[in-house]
Formats: sequence, C-alpha cells, structure tokens
Amino acid sequence: MSERSKILEPVTRDNAAVVLVDHQVGLLSGVRDIAVGELKHNVVALARAAAVLGIPVIATTTAADSMWGPTTPELVEALPAGQKIIDRSTVNAWHDDRVREAVEATGRRKLIFAGVSLEVCAALPAISATAAGYDAYVAVDASGTFSQAKREAGLLRMQQAGVVVSDYATLMVEALADNALPEAGACYAALDMPFAVLVGQISAAYRA
Repeated sequence: MSERSKILEPVTRDNAAVVLVDHQVGLLSGVRDIAVGELKHNVVALARAAAVLGIPVIATTTAADSMWGPTTPELVEALPAGQKIIDRSTVNAWHDDRVREAVEATGRRKLIFAGVSLEVCAALPAISATAAGYDAYVAVDASGTFSQAKREAGLLRMQQAGVVVSDYATLMVEALADNALPEAGACYAALDMPFAVLVGQISAAYRA
C-alpha cells in the first residue's frame, strides 16, 4: 500500500489503537497552550470513547514516582479497571520495549497518540511509529505543551514526518463510522462535546 493510500484509509475500530503518553500532574501544571481543564476533559473523553468502541488504549508515564508525578486521576478513572500504566525512563515512549510490545500485541496499524508535551511526548513516538511502518495520528487537543512556540514547532515537525494531525472527537467519530449503530449514543456521550449537549437539548425540546 502506498503512503498516500495509507493516509486515505479511514481510522476504524478494528485498525486503531490509542497511545496516551505522560498525562501526569507535574507536566500538566506547566501546560500553557490549552486550558488544563480542557486538556484533561479531552484526553478523558478520548479514553472513554475508545473504550465504548472497543479500541485498545495504552497509557504510559515517565518517572511517575519522582520527577513528573502520577497520571492525572481523571484519566486513571477513565481507563479500564486494573489497566497497568507503563512507567518508563526513556524520553521517547517508542524506545521502551514494553510500550512497543503493548502496541504490537493489539495487532493494530493505526496509532492515535496524545501526550504532554505535544512536541516530545506525542510527536517523538508518533514519528518513530511512522518510521516503523505504522500510520500515526496525533490528537492535538488531547495534548498540550509549555508555550505556543513549542506547539507550533511540534506540529510542523510531525507534519514534515508524515504524522496525521487531528482532534480527539474527529478520530473517534471516524472510527464510529455509523450513527445508526447501537453504541453511537454512548460514544457521543463519552466524547462530551459541549455543542452536542446543546443540540441534544434542542432536539428534546422539539420532541416535547
């Protein structure tokens, strides 16, 4: 399959996995390109929607017991019960054998990354996964970094390397594919898009 056709192939619940990198309380405290509350909302919504659709989620941290602290509690709660978060020392999550093995175990070739910081924790493993033959996507609104300049540099570097840049809701809705499916309601509820709540209220008013 050509590089172009790989990019054009849709994300589905059968070909995708989500990799969440370093959404840790210490790192979140430095985020400046997106409101921290919004970032936490978005990554939690991504994890919950992936669970509804049966898309595997891999979560990893760096130096959780020392430098950067634990995963934000909201995300821990959204992960499947008992899921192990892989704590590592490598800057690039892809360089940790356990992370790569967890990805390989899913059997999925389209990897959706999100991380703090965007230009390191999301971008570096996404670029490495691309080099390894995977189709890498980054949910930019489920990622954050420490300045606007770092955000812009990270986005440019990913695009230059062939990583597909998108947002958390679009990637999950693309994987859902059909609003007539019985799990569609649960998927949209998990995504928790503010405008969708308003649309639902309008719809309910017309049905009254």
